Amino acid sequence: MADRFLTPFLLLAFFTIFASHISATTMTLYNKCSHPVWPGIQPSAGKPILARGGFKLPPNKAYRLNMPAGWSGRVWGRHGCAFDAAGRGRCATGDCGGSLFCNGIGGTPPATLAEITLGNEQDFYDVSLVDGYNLAISVTPVRGKGKCSYAGCVSDLNTMCPAGLQVRSHDKSQVVACKSACSAFNSPRYCCTGTFGNPQTCKPTAYSRIFKTACPKAYSYAYDDPTSIATCTGSSYVLTFCPHH
Repeated sequence: MADRFLTPFLLLAFFTIFASHISATTMTLYNKCSHPVWPGIQPSAGKPILARGGFKLPPNKAYRLNMPAGWSGRVWGRHGCAFDAAGRGRCATGDCGGSLFCNGIGGTPPATLAEITLGNEQDFYDVSLVDGYNLAISVTPVRGKGKCSYAGCVSDLNTMCPAGLQVRSHDKSQVVACKSACSAFNSPRYCCTGTFGNPQTCKPTAYSRIFKTACPKAYSYAYDDPTSIATCTGSSYVLTFCPHH
């Protein structure tokens, strides 16, 4: 695994020099946080598990994933993790069954999600706060064709999270994640279920507007504006944790 780690200085050089020679799509996970992040990777049904579904990514390190054609799935960041030699343990946020290797298991909300679907004609990708927020994430396409816009949530929502949505550290000293209104209150209005199960009846709420104002390039609730989805063709991607650090 170590041979896939790149320093930030090599990252730009890698894309500048080699991008034109790469036919397969890559996704480079880059940790700009001041603390380690343990990325979690969950494939969609029937798609292969990449990098055993998770690993530790130290600060200012990057890890390159080769993406199989047609792959789709989600990536999120876990933090505050501690694992033993066998890879068992837990994370303060984004935990996937108490294992270093998620192996296809999703993360426990709240967690900021990056979602991507690779297609022959077009890739689709977005950053979603529908399952809540724990870390700032951005997705940037590299050398693609088309609109190829940036997606992400770079604001620290933990600093502005309403009291009813806050997840606090064990010693209660800091907010480590921000729940979605759906998971906090479990009501159809916030979850877009039942009579609220369509775009006509499920509208933005005071809670989702806080998310949307802070992170206009991310999904804030299930039926958020479709422009939250970005598209690109023939691109590779850089997913950055804590992009503004």
